[in-house]
Amino acid sequence: MDEINRWRNMRTAPRDGSRILVTIRASEQGPGAVDLVYWSNGDRFGREAWRSSDSTPGLIVEYAEPELKCWMPLPGVNMDATVRPSAWEGEDERELDGSGI
Repeated sequence: MDEINRWRNMRTAPRDGSRILVTIRASEQGPGAVDLVYWSNGDRFGREAWRSSDSTPGLIVEYAEPELKCWMPLPGVNMDATVRPSAWEGEDERELDGSGI
């Protein structure tokens, strides 16, 4: 695993609102899991805490520090994979999947 994509101590997690991956500790509510979170400085919808990125006002999922085991930055994007492919230039569409349907 390269240096960027490794689990790190929560003490070093960015608290600037950027989204990160975290490992949630196993508890009586269920097994450990990974979630996408961000740090919120608190607002009218909730207090200062780690929030699940799929939270919405009125339905906020917050994590207390002891619930989170470690963090990792989001994996980077392979820019070569985002290049649009060339148009297919074959003559018979049946070549694409082996059927004439």
